[in-house]
Amino acid sequence: MIAMRMRAEAPRASRWLALALALLGVGCEGRDPVILTLDGAEVRRSEFLAYLKAIETRGEAPLDPDARAGLLDAFLEQRALVIEARRRGLLGTGSAPDEEARAVARLLGRELKPAEVSEQEIREYYGQHERELVRPPRVSLRQVLVPTLNEARDVKRRLTRDPKSFDSIARSQSKGPEAEAGGFMGVFEPGQLPAELEEVAFALDEGGTSDPVQSPLGYHVLRVDSRQAARAPSFEEAQNAIHDELSRKRRGEAERAFVAGIMARAKVNHAAALRIPAS
Repeated sequence: MIAMRMRAEAPRASRWLALALALLGVGCEGRDPVILTLDGAEVRRSEFLAYLKAIETRGEAPLDPDARAGLLDAFLEQRALVIEARRRGLLGTGSAPDEEARAVARLLGRELKPAEVSEQEIREYYGQHERELVRPPRVSLRQVLVPTLNEARDVKRRLTRDPKSFDSIARSQSKGPEAEAGGFMGVFEPGQLPAELEEVAFALDEGGTSDPVQSPLGYHVLRVDSRQAARAPSFEEAQNAIHDELSRKRRGEAERAFVAGIMARAKVNHAAALRIPAS
């Protein structure tokens, strides 16, 4: 009789054990749910949280819920591309992030062919966007940078007497990093110079020399070597840039379509990904 009772209780014990194991699995899944499934591979919330943590560490500030939601789709698409690259034999298991990035680049390189852009399309774009292609004014600028106002005034007096001496004065007296180049700073468009210098530089005539201008670095005496007024580029000048712009746009569209095709095969749990886990 005892043996019969033991045989009867054995299946019951097995059922309790199975239920306990199932509940344990549910508990683990609840703590770290799967947020993406694709071709048998899984991505869990802990991976997304680690991704967010890395971004927060770089930015030195926690991300708000809207920012987290905005980053989720990009994260899931990136992981889906990694899974696809692995499925196609471009990546092994346990690969480092840089290896994953290279594998995804190879995958996209194989799948996305260079976009073809015709001359007619370039001409149409040029005609439709000519105003947007206008080049802003530009100035070719030199400076002598000295630490005191008296030194800057002395530089200005010497240049007034001999404007051609700018190069030699810059090489011998300027404290700026471009002193060895005769004070040549480069060619600038509006918005590229410090505020203290920009208004003065763009107000000078070609060949003109400024009065001393103070900035946190010291006192500047500026000279405009040459200037170009705002103008629209010719078709010949603009066609390469337009070709590159149209190519980038088409590649972006092709890449989005390719990723959308992969994501269509995936199962995604956005709610679980964005739910803040209990501490």
